Amino acid sequence: MLKTTNFNSFHPHFLLGTYSPHFVMTETTGLPKEQPIRVVVYSSKRYERDFLHKNPQIAKIAPNVQLEFLAPRLDANTASLAAGAQAVCIFVNDSADAAAIETLAKNGTKCLLLRCAGFNQVDLKAAKAYGVTVLRVPQYSPYAVAEFAVALLLTIVRKTHKAYNRTRESNFALNGLLGFDIHGKTVGVCGTGNIGLLFAKIMLGFGARVIGYDLYPSDAAREMGVEYVSYDELLAQSDVISLHCPLFPSTRHMINAAAIEKMKRGVILINTSRGELVDKNALIYGLRRGIIGGCGMDVIEGEEELFFDDHTGEILEDEKILTLQSLPNVLITPHIAFCTDTAISNIWTATYQNVLAYTERNRDAPLKNQVRM
Repeated sequence: MLKTTNFNSFHPHFLLGTYSPHFVMTETTGLPKEQPIRVVVYSSKRYERDFLHKNPQIAKIAPNVQLEFLAPRLDANTASLAAGAQAVCIFVNDSADAAAIETLAKNGTKCLLLRCAGFNQVDLKAAKAYGVTVLRVPQYSPYAVAEFAVALLLTIVRKTHKAYNRTRESNFALNGLLGFDIHGKTVGVCGTGNIGLLFAKIMLGFGARVIGYDLYPSDAAREMGVEYVSYDELLAQSDVISLHCPLFPSTRHMINAAAIEKMKRGVILINTSRGELVDKNALIYGLRRGIIGGCGMDVIEGEEELFFDDHTGEILEDEKILTLQSLPNVLITPHIAFCTDTAISNIWTATYQNVLAYTERNRDAPLKNQVRM
């Protein structure tokens, strides 16, 4: 059953009038025999609620779980909205920093559920200090992200977005639509985990030469035909570079001015991983210099205040993103690479399984999907 709760009755201090008074929704699965487990879901969107409503079998994994959906992101200012909740569920652009975790823990939250694989948004040291267990979804649909990376690449290379807009205006000219074959080109894959491996497989199917860089080379990638090279060699040889790396301090701004200077002129850069892998200033420099011939970005540095919300009619404050939007060879999408029915199903299935595992856990044993320092 899906019911709506007025936000003023839910939390007396939540006075952000820009949100609909019906944005807090509670998902229940019947009358549990045991005490309900209250889970507050931050950064929730209607597509998630609609999906769960249409797929009630997912909630049966942990029937005692009661979800409360909140529109705002988790941060130090909104953490108090989850007061009394045993668990909190967050997404990629939430901020579970030390201040937020302190507030959550003091208000009774003991479990932090991530609806994603990455955990760079969580202060793990603070979580450990306050006794908050962090659980993630390590893999939801690598095919979704890998396939979307290919879609970005083909759109940039073959200019299908421009052709679409032109033909809608009855412009059927071919000038400015010249692309190139991926067949025979060298495609560099940075990060050959599950997603990078699938992207490499697709590129090999196109007839490209695929080179890879990873601190932990994959035997499966080698057997497939991926040639491992150094990072500098990948930058110098690649006609296409696709990023599939996690975000760590060591990978932040791995695409910087120095890296761009080493790239082959006209390279196509694709990023469906984490925005902070690419320095926006360096990216603009590379595009203006013609070193980077085109760029497809499903993630971008500073996306937290923009992505997943409608800003139609607003003047964006991030001048770097405005600059990138204005360039004809840049395609930005709003972090949708993961967004398929399969991925959403897997994310919520794993999230319910994580709640169940947490409630049934042996306190001395780590959980399967637990993130630890």
